[in-house]
Amino acid sequence: MITDPVPRTEARRREYDKSDALATMPLPPGPPLQELTRALAAAMAGGEPAPVRRAGSALLEALAAFYNVPVPPLRVLGVRPHRVTAGVCTYQLFGDYTLSTQRIRVWMRTAIREKVSSPKALLNTLLHEFCHHLDCTRLACPQSFHTRGFFARIDHLYHHALATPPAARGPLRWIKRGSVFAIDWRRLARR
Repeated sequence: MITDPVPRTEARRREYDKSDALATMPLPPGPPLQELTRALAAAMAGGEPAPVRRAGSALLEALAAFYNVPVPPLRVLGVRPHRVTAGVCTYQLFGDYTLSTQRIRVWMRTAIREKVSSPKALLNTLLHEFCHHLDCTRLACPQSFHTRGFFARIDHLYHHALATPPAARGPLRWIKRGSVFAIDWRRLARR
């Protein structure tokens, strides 16, 4: 995970800073959210998009109701779009959010082997795209920059959805790399 660089224009920089400063958010009641998360994982076991879309849509409906935002339509697609250069996968798209339609798309199969992705990977992608939706519909952040705060909000919601015990979590750790920040995976592995 890498942040977007800080924008140069004043208005966009204000939005970026606002997003970066917002590391947590209110969370919906745990047990219902965790039940919806388990239903999503169970739906993935069959490897078919329709049950995954229904389970993912139910999760999005619950989140949208809690945050008082419109429910984003969900499309669940097959193999992740990807690019291979010299025999190496150099890019793959896990999901996206379209502001004009407020639609979320997620891909449920891995790029190269075309296997059903792990439930946790799909959950993380779904929550990532939902956080873009929240930025645009509730937080007045229409550019929905990838900031440290944005990734922290996803992490916060993700672990809540999985009922991760507090002792098993810690804050995300970042390394400055030029004009962006990247996750320090070595420090995270030690937590």
